[in-house]
Amino acid sequence: MKAYQAVDIRNIAVVGHGDGGKTILCEAMLLCGGQINRIGSIENGTTISDYHPGEKTRQISIHATPMFLEWKEKKINVIDAPGYMDFIGEALSSLSIADMALVVVHAVNGIEVGTEQMWAHATKQGIPKILVVNGLDREHTKFDEILASARSRFGNNVFPMQLPISAGPGFTQVLDVLSKNVFTHQNDSSGKYTEKPAEGDLVEIAEKLHEELIEFVAESDDTLLEKFFEEGELSEEEMQGGLHEAVQNQTLIPLFCTSSTKNIGVSTLIDFIAKYGSSPVDRSTIIAKKSGSGNEVDVNLDSQDTVLQVFKTISEAHVGDLTFFRLYSGKVSTGIDLYNTNRITTERIGQIFVLNGKNRTNVNSLFGGDIGAVVKLKDTHVGNTLCSPKFKVTLPEIEYPNPNIHSAIVLKSKGDEEKISIGLASLHEEDPTFMYRVDSEIRQTIISGQGELHIKTTVERLKRQYNVDIDLIEPKIPYRETIQGKGESKYRHKKQSGGSGQFAEVWMRIEPKERGGGIEFTDSLRGQNVDRVFVPSVEKGVKTACIDGIVAGYNVVDVKIDFYDGKQHPVDSKDIAFQTAGKHAFLEAFMSAKPGLLEPITNIEVTVPEDYMGDVMGDISGKRGKITGMDSEGHIQKIKAQVPQAELHNYATTIRSITGGRGFHSESHSHYENLPRDLEKKVIAEYNRKREEQ
Repeated sequence: MKAYQAVDIRNIAVVGHGDGGKTILCEAMLLCGGQINRIGSIENGTTISDYHPGEKTRQISIHATPMFLEWKEKKINVIDAPGYMDFIGEALSSLSIADMALVVVHAVNGIEVGTEQMWAHATKQGIPKILVVNGLDREHTKFDEILASARSRFGNNVFPMQLPISAGPGFTQVLDVLSKNVFTHQNDSSGKYTEKPAEGDLVEIAEKLHEELIEFVAESDDTLLEKFFEEGELSEEEMQGGLHEAVQNQTLIPLFCTSSTKNIGVSTLIDFIAKYGSSPVDRSTIIAKKSGSGNEVDVNLDSQDTVLQVFKTISEAHVGDLTFFRLYSGKVSTGIDLYNTNRITTERIGQIFVLNGKNRTNVNSLFGGDIGAVVKLKDTHVGNTLCSPKFKVTLPEIEYPNPNIHSAIVLKSKGDEEKISIGLASLHEEDPTFMYRVDSEIRQTIISGQGELHIKTTVERLKRQYNVDIDLIEPKIPYRETIQGKGESKYRHKKQSGGSGQFAEVWMRIEPKERGGGIEFTDSLRGQNVDRVFVPSVEKGVKTACIDGIVAGYNVVDVKIDFYDGKQHPVDSKDIAFQTAGKHAFLEAFMSAKPGLLEPITNIEVTVPEDYMGDVMGDISGKRGKITGMDSEGHIQKIKAQVPQAELHNYATTIRSITGGRGFHSESHSHYENLPRDLEKKVIAEYNRKREEQ
């Protein structure tokens, strides 16, 4: 394959709500470009992009898959991104390195929550967008309604470059606004079509829309606008340049009509992307941080200094270990050394590939603006910057949402701890939205993700790739223990065993601190009753009690402890004696100071269509939650609330159930507050029951 320069490259992220037909649209594009000889089937597991075992089993996209085609002297890199919000990290990675977003809308279901989310993320990335209404060969399509909805939600500059003629099972024709011709497609999925001028009622429609298109194009450039007002028309060359500019600055948002399963309208879409779509030249400068100083510095596409960013890594038995990257300047070739400014290490570039799914094409080098992959690097992670050693910069890392669902791992077989640890680290490396941690507070390994399906598919990979057997259970809630009043104790520890004894007496006062104040240990010893050499021993005993818990086995927080007096023995007083006395003195003082439990409170933001507002708010109230605010973005509502963590297990699943899969949420820790007395009694009783069983 020839090496393409930036001006001839198109980097496209295909995004949208789940089940919109993105994968088959990519298949049709590859067929048009001659990369495949037939459109694959999701049901049969024969598509180029959805080739992973989990994708074939569930018949959905789980991973972002880079592909490419060559079209009229242009190289079009296409990334098929998952539509389900469980796998939003893959979509965000794709958008972060794309120059244009193809936002796919289901012709029957219309604009959904995922559509609006991807639109918002693409806008945040500052890249132009094209809308594609796909599946117009289905029954009950609603193109006019979708067009009106798109204009309502995304702006009146959404413009139909095509209109479907007789949408439905017999759909084969579109009215092309740019040419004012009717395209009639063959019904054999070849993508071939004939064109002829519009006739009858379509003539007036075509003329009217064509004039509107010219007006949109003219508005993209003051010079063109002036000429349009003077002459009432634009030349073909002016039209082409103006259309490109209009797409770049989004004064025009093109909308196309397709049936990907029948390969109708797809080649026209590719034509448009090749002629008018964004190239790396349109965002030729990226702001980075200079390594060392942190000062901003421009990374220019035409620079000789190599700068690239990793947006994905993957490890699969049939694919191997690969690192995917976008090249922002310079050239990358096999055998060169690049500096990782995030990891402060040097990486040697091995074999370089361009890919269509699992199919690799080896290339010797790639130029600025292109997308490729290398055999997995030794210490480079998603989001890292690799650059020329003489031009050390760091590109902005990809921003991912916080996880919103959590499970605890239970190993079925002892001895798998190391394999589990390696597997979890590897899966997080591939997917930064999958998190794990060993929580010493609740003594569990916790895995976290973007939804129940995200957790399930990741665990399936863990089991399959690392040959481990695990169960998932609900994580323990990290309650905490504290006091509401003051307490005091005098505890004597005395033990005699043979010739060696233990003796220590500790006098202690405690009082509550402000929430979040932590544990404060002081001593106000006076005189010679206790040698100060034993103060650290008492403190150690207190901290042990704080970690072990007192009333329910949870960490003690927000208490001030004062060791103010005591007694010692000239022979039997030693470190262990004062540790023991300190611990028990604290226990007694704690129990006399109105002890209680604190529960963690979580901030949540629920994004739902407005029709489901009442149901969601009612559910939040039923979970002891407090609504803290609401925002609206078109037909989408965002509900902000604070809810006890104990009420949020599998809440991502709950929200999707309430909203028919159209809602989702994000969450973050807020604070701790007092657990209601009735619930506190239940937690303590359960703790005591388990202790008795042991």
